[in-house]
Amino acid sequence: MKPHKTRTSYKKGFVNVGQGHELYYECYGNPKAKPVLFLHGGPGGGFRKTDKRFFNPKKFNVIFFDQRGCGKSKPFASLKNNKTANLVEDCKKLLAFLGLEKVFLFGGSWGSTLGLCYAIKYPETVSGMLLRGIFLSNSQDLDYFIEGPAREMFPKQWQRFIENVPKTERRQIVEFYAKKINSKNKKISKKYGFEFAVYEQSIMRLEYDQKKVLKKLKKWKKNTWPLIESHYLANKCFLPENHILKNAHKISNIPTIIVHGRYDCVCSPKSALKLHKKLKKSRLTFVAAGHSASDKAIEQKILAEMKKLE
Repeated sequence: MKPHKTRTSYKKGFVNVGQGHELYYECYGNPKAKPVLFLHGGPGGGFRKTDKRFFNPKKFNVIFFDQRGCGKSKPFASLKNNKTANLVEDCKKLLAFLGLEKVFLFGGSWGSTLGLCYAIKYPETVSGMLLRGIFLSNSQDLDYFIEGPAREMFPKQWQRFIENVPKTERRQIVEFYAKKINSKNKKISKKYGFEFAVYEQSIMRLEYDQKKVLKKLKKWKKNTWPLIESHYLANKCFLPENHILKNAHKISNIPTIIVHGRYDCVCSPKSALKLHKKLKKSRLTFVAAGHSASDKAIEQKILAEMKKLE
């Protein structure tokens, strides 16, 4: 199945969500079709033009937006008033601004976390969900990202990542990186931000290609995701332990499609299974892929699932 050719969004602009933040958004596809709220990863990743490839522009009305501090949203790279609860309320405010009462949620990785948190808070506004690369933001998932299979499957990349951390600080690797990335010393901030980005991008895909990783990161300084992501992870994503699983009963009747790479080294496949068991109306598919939505098996499965929803 071929990805859809992307078109120009029919509407774009900024919405003031308060607390000093303005979010950039785009409305894409058919304004009279089924509304979909796209939740990008990171945190801090921003949405990309290529994200449009999953949607038939004739059949869906897709709302894309950059979460606080990233992409075109203002202020850029801001950590102030930037927590999960803030982002949940931003989703609600954006939908109200656009006059949408109920939407289908589409999110991958951190986008799955935000989608689940939003659905738990406002289940009456969610018609269904497609979630990829489940991240429950609990202690197990946070440990998996740093101390999980990556150290065995990507030993050189993992070694490079931890070599920047003094042995006395290795019990809190993410916290150490977050502190350095947020340093007022631009040289230190740039170094640790780059290394954080290299590590994550290196373990994202089923097949590792150093040239592709470094090429993608050439413009990393324009991308605020290492700063925001390390900030969130160091603070356990500002969520109580097992918040999602403990509250999953509130969304158990929402039709949910779960797609997860069997060889995902960023987000644990076990978390996808745990979530599936909690949601009565969910379908879980493991595919031969890593974490990235660009891995062919994940991309094809998502395209097929979205085709069914047309």
